[in-house]
Amino acid sequence: MNREETSHIRRRCLPKRIILVRHGESQGNLDTAAYSTTPDHKVPLTPQGAEQARAAGESIHHMLSSEDGDNWKVYFYVSPYERTRATLRELGRAFPRHRIVGVREECRIREQDFGNFQVEERMKAIKEARERFGRFFFRFPEGESAADVFDRVASFMESLWRDIDMGRLEQDEKAEVSFVIVSHGLTSRVFLMKWFKWTVEQFELLNNPSNCDIRVMQLGPSSRDYTLALHHSEEELRRWGLSPEMIADQQWRATANRGSWHENDLWHLGNFFEHLKDSHDDEKPVE
Repeated sequence: MNREETSHIRRRCLPKRIILVRHGESQGNLDTAAYSTTPDHKVPLTPQGAEQARAAGESIHHMLSSEDGDNWKVYFYVSPYERTRATLRELGRAFPRHRIVGVREECRIREQDFGNFQVEERMKAIKEARERFGRFFFRFPEGESAADVFDRVASFMESLWRDIDMGRLEQDEKAEVSFVIVSHGLTSRVFLMKWFKWTVEQFELLNNPSNCDIRVMQLGPSSRDYTLALHHSEEELRRWGLSPEMIADQQWRATANRGSWHENDLWHLGNFFEHLKDSHDDEKPVE
């Protein structure tokens, strides 16, 4: 098999969509005092959170069935926390068994670690300090920074690509498979940051998803990378905190072909350099 044939198979095996879902409303979202008596990983969903999860499942089911006809399947990844597992259980009510390729609990997409039992007044002061320090690098005492979460999400992505490359998720080459990742707000933001190569400064602009918010990354026409702009409007992306440059990049990905990828990748240069010369401004070599 030649390289071109191998590349074609790998492109075909890519999931059509990667769908990020934050968990439904939890008891901790309703009352932060819950964290002082209940371990974070055991904080449950509220009844409202369960309803949100069921609605999210119906929304995803409708999206896949309406866009892919009778040719779609899903593979789930879920954080091990009680609220994410409960979200998956409720969300999964919308899917018949034959539509589900598989499900995997994945510890690396868990919530940011804030320490053990969280004393409410102390955590309030710590979070105020985080606002002054910067969200990405601030490390909670006995816990993690967003930078720490970034490292384990990057490791998870390596495993995700290995699953794809080894064909573990392919059951029917004609099926359109979508990944659904049920996780947490900051973890989802870090996932997008890593995937789209956003800078720390750009990450700091992002707003946290609402409970059971759905963010859909879909393959663009090149079948090489994903974009948020095929499912989400410019207004939505702006509401999430994306800058005009980040939005323009997402919109470009929605129409780009393979030949123009390197050219557009140069938009990142402006994040690192100022006053770069154009090629025609280069100094002539000294004779």
